[in-house]
Amino acid sequence: MTVDDPTTAQGDQEGPHPTQALDDTVHQRVRLGVLTIAREADRVDFGFLKKQLAVTDGNLSRHLKVLEDSGLITVEKGYAGRRPRTWVTLTREGAQALDAELRALRALVQRLEAPRRGT
Repeated sequence: MTVDDPTTAQGDQEGPHPTQALDDTVHQRVRLGVLTIAREADRVDFGFLKKQLAVTDGNLSRHLKVLEDSGLITVEKGYAGRRPRTWVTLTREGAQALDAELRALRALVQRLEAPRRGT
């Protein structure tokens, strides 16, 4: 297969390229991190996410807003004692979007690990 021959490239693999299934909302590094960490727990604290993902308060807040507006997470504000807290919970839609993203990534890895024809 050569890079300058699109008909050959298309003939080697069936269906669309796996990158077409990646979701821009989910695929961004911080948002993917939020979704995967939230998948591991019932709900996750803002401070924990901030530390795990090595981001600033403002940066994390912006990404959480995108995910919340997309219906992939819910954000709950409250208090733990006298301290204000923010918790993030993955929604059913968020779990489905994460599953779809993981399937697309697996398909991409499988495509790259598959033996090449003619080698």
